[in-house]
Amino acid sequence: MEKQLKTIGVLTSGGDAPGMNAAIRAVVRTAIARGLKVKGIKKGYNGLLNEEIIDMQPKDVSDIIQRGGTILGTARCLEFKTPEGQQKGAEICRKHGIDGLVVIGGDGSYRGAGKLSALGINTVGVPGTIDLDIACTDYTIGFDTAINTAMEAIDKVRDTSTSHERCSIIEVMGRNAGYIALWCGIANGAEDILLPEKYDYNEQAIINNVIDNRKKGKTHHIIVNAEGIGHSTSMARRIEAATGIETRATILGYMQRGGNPTCKDRYYASIMGAYAVDILLQGKTNRVVGYRGGEFVDFDIEEALNMQKGIDEYQYEVAKLLSI
Repeated sequence: MEKQLKTIGVLTSGGDAPGMNAAIRAVVRTAIARGLKVKGIKKGYNGLLNEEIIDMQPKDVSDIIQRGGTILGTARCLEFKTPEGQQKGAEICRKHGIDGLVVIGGDGSYRGAGKLSALGINTVGVPGTIDLDIACTDYTIGFDTAINTAMEAIDKVRDTSTSHERCSIIEVMGRNAGYIALWCGIANGAEDILLPEKYDYNEQAIINNVIDNRKKGKTHHIIVNAEGIGHSTSMARRIEAATGIETRATILGYMQRGGNPTCKDRYYASIMGAYAVDILLQGKTNRVVGYRGGEFVDFDIEEALNMQKGIDEYQYEVAKLLSI
């Protein structure tokens, strides 16, 4: 396989995540160091279908490791979800001589990679998502930067919340996963943490907690709310009406996807990108790179997509204990 593989393509797909550029850089430089050619595919699967494909050299990835976002761009692509779109994508890969493809993204991106693999294009996925919601890996690129960005923002909201003796609901991203909310809730000392995996929608319990804490002399009340629950603004109105305490909602939004990646995100992205190239050279396809138990590993894409991941019970219990 090492002699047969000549050209590797790389694309970023789905939501952008800090550290994606570090992964792109690692793919390009590792592949070229191994004697391969590299083609960058712009705007994810959409760019593949539109043949937005460029040759890449080591200098093309200079001075990008510290930058957020992705230099290749990313986009959603409904056409690629169809068999016709997938077949077209495989044909375009062959047309451009791409016999191995590294896909940096989340679970939706892996499904597309799996379809290309079934059509004869060797593919490997690299976990690039701030949500930490890929079950086969303990770590996803972008998560560390996102939680630090959110943590710093929540610290600032706490300052003004204390000054005005408010209750503040801060909504963080994460799609249907509560990992960002859990980490920030603990790190920011939140009084309530609302996770899609755990929330019972008993809003009265939150209201009672706000009232009880005010009676104890607390001058603020921080609620970290996960995107998967949402409705922070209407929740704030209901809490204020029920408690008489000024309540404001802050939705952090896409700022969590941006910014310079942390050292951890740059490091993990670099190792994962290099690892993806090397397992392609070993003849593997339809694989996902992961990090488990302190080691970089890889799994079959279908196996990875069928794995389940939940909130650690002990960590959730600690979060509740520390909010007393």
